[in-house]
Amino acid sequence: MRAANSIDIARWCARQGWPVHPLQPMGKIPMPGCSRCRISHPDHVPHSVEECGCLSRRLWCHGFHAATREPSLIDRWWSGNPHMGVGISTGPAELLVVDLDCHADTPPSELSDVLPAFSVPEELLRTVRNGIDAFRVLTQTLDGEDFTDGEHTLAVRTPSGGMHLYFRTPRQTTWRCSTGGNLKGVALGWQLDVRAHGGYIIAPGTQVAAGIYEPVGACRRPARLPGWLAGALERTGHLLTARPPAQRRPRVPNRARMATTSSATTSVWAAKVTATALSDVADCASRSEGTGWNAKVNRAAFTLGGLVAAGFIASQTDAETALLEAALHARPERERQARSIIQSGLVAGQRQPLTPKDR
Repeated sequence: MRAANSIDIARWCARQGWPVHPLQPMGKIPMPGCSRCRISHPDHVPHSVEECGCLSRRLWCHGFHAATREPSLIDRWWSGNPHMGVGISTGPAELLVVDLDCHADTPPSELSDVLPAFSVPEELLRTVRNGIDAFRVLTQTLDGEDFTDGEHTLAVRTPSGGMHLYFRTPRQTTWRCSTGGNLKGVALGWQLDVRAHGGYIIAPGTQVAAGIYEPVGACRRPARLPGWLAGALERTGHLLTARPPAQRRPRVPNRARMATTSSATTSVWAAKVTATALSDVADCASRSEGTGWNAKVNRAAFTLGGLVAAGFIASQTDAETALLEAALHARPERERQARSIIQSGLVAGQRQPLTPKDR
């Protein structure tokens, strides 16, 4: 594959709603900012992003903090510097990218450290030689989908032989980056890193010294983060914040209110229930017609209706909007049917307020 022009890559990313920032030509790190920001420069003065005037002057500085979707700024940056690479600020893009490394390192001597947060048969762990293998074992363990073929989400082969898997994050959630694969920190597994809030990823089509970040398969859109993977990421500490659309105190009936459970805890629970329900519906996009789209939309609507009744979601309109987005992602040709199923499911669900005690 030939590398695309950087300005075309940046424009394409911006059309997807992904803010972009310049990378050093043929490199992986952001372009250096002003002299005050460069540690090696004699004018260097330690300062925060908020204290730097470069961003207000529409200059690249502080890496992904400068990322933009503005077409005129993208044209100005890359037209004058066509050899710069393109980075995507994953947090503002509402993306979570799983980086499957393919380094030459040997697996940990303790096989349980390959996927330390999960119970995996040793015979499976013995098949792991890199991050791609580790991810495939994780999918088998959690009965998830293998996205590495690039047919169900945007998948990008890296020059080292690894892979970037792109996912859209559920609304009202924030996910943290991994800590460089350190198993003592936030890590999904060996050679499995996560790029999300507070990080960036090299855009598809970008060329570096080692080669090109090349999309594989036919899919060019990120899938919604599936429920099984969201659960795995939460288990390994990647969920930074989660809250339902409502910002008010939950309205829970006295009979179902639990004295030992704080409103913050129940809000996290409600956000997880919401994300899982919506992901189940959206996941139908990558499966055959016989997977029960109707039933999944109805079940999700019933669940969110219960959350509306309990005060975890601000209004039926908020729930309906999120449900319709997920349903049309899976079956865009069925809007009329989706609206009908959602309406009836929400009405039925609101007759039974849903709280943690009911689950």
